[in-house]
Amino acid sequence: MKLTSFSRFAGCGAKLGPGLLDKALCGLSQRAYPDLLADFHHSEDAGVLRLNDEQALIHTIDFFPPIVDDPFLYGRIAAANALSDVYAMGGKPCTAVSVVGFPVGSLDIDILQKMMEGGLSSLAEADCPLVGGHSIDDKELKFGFAVTGIVRPDRVWLNNSLVGAEGIILTKPIGTGLITTASRGGLASEKAFQAACASMGTLNRKACEILQRHEVHACTDVTGFGLLGHACEMAADTKCNIRIKVQSVPLLPAVSDYVAMGLVPEGTYRNKDFRLRFVLNAEEACSEDELNILFDPQTSGGLLAAIPIGEAEGVLSEMLSAGIPAALIGTTAAGTGMIELV
Repeated sequence: MKLTSFSRFAGCGAKLGPGLLDKALCGLSQRAYPDLLADFHHSEDAGVLRLNDEQALIHTIDFFPPIVDDPFLYGRIAAANALSDVYAMGGKPCTAVSVVGFPVGSLDIDILQKMMEGGLSSLAEADCPLVGGHSIDDKELKFGFAVTGIVRPDRVWLNNSLVGAEGIILTKPIGTGLITTASRGGLASEKAFQAACASMGTLNRKACEILQRHEVHACTDVTGFGLLGHACEMAADTKCNIRIKVQSVPLLPAVSDYVAMGLVPEGTYRNKDFRLRFVLNAEEACSEDELNILFDPQTSGGLLAAIPIGEAEGVLSEMLSAGIPAALIGTTAAGTGMIELV
């Protein structure tokens, strides 16, 4: 039995839909905590709590139904995706706890063992020990991890702290949602599918470590809201616009073919409904197919980082030399928190 047959959301990234928790938390608040550096108020990738002047604790969790049929690969991608939130905050993962919803009566325990093995492979690469977990009997398979990390309080990267005059670097090509959708329909080429799996299974550790050697004004990772959705979060509530050069955005193989075939994940349309109003020049700068690619929901996508414009080319060169398929996709300037496509 194929693992992906259990997932209504396969290929739609790690989030069920834009704004779901925002809506649930609307009108709710919690008391002030002086040492809380990041919480749910600004769509941050993780929560951050200051422990002392030298250390802050990062908390995050991410889990989702299978997007590939191979249990080992599913586990590896799920762990890489959960670890990414820590890297997006500029931190180092320290411990992980597994979260499992498993259809006990439908799948063999060997599948769960292979999922755990895949997850452990990513955690080992991150030097992050697995310390426990929690499982429930669930009719729909789900898997992921809660991860804690450490970061210096004065080195936390927030996702919407732009100041202007920055270069915007993306560290992975996009298109995983389109490719996994094509794969479920038996239409994805082996080359495209393997490229997507390799990208999703690659940690953002190396990219984070390079960025840590430089000044980072803002950072997030590109997941379920797509490149433009996460760029909108980065620009929101700032006095800056992000200008993205459409032709500079790196794509995985055959993505343009699959979007032309109409193999667009459901999450793409939700992303557009939620964020398109914050995007300027969309009709002039790109076709509908290109816009669908830019809103394509990603799983375990790359980091999206804002670097002082004078350092951006140097950072990009370091990443390319390290084998990271990064690209300088845009810049920031004074504005009203919008995305400009050119």
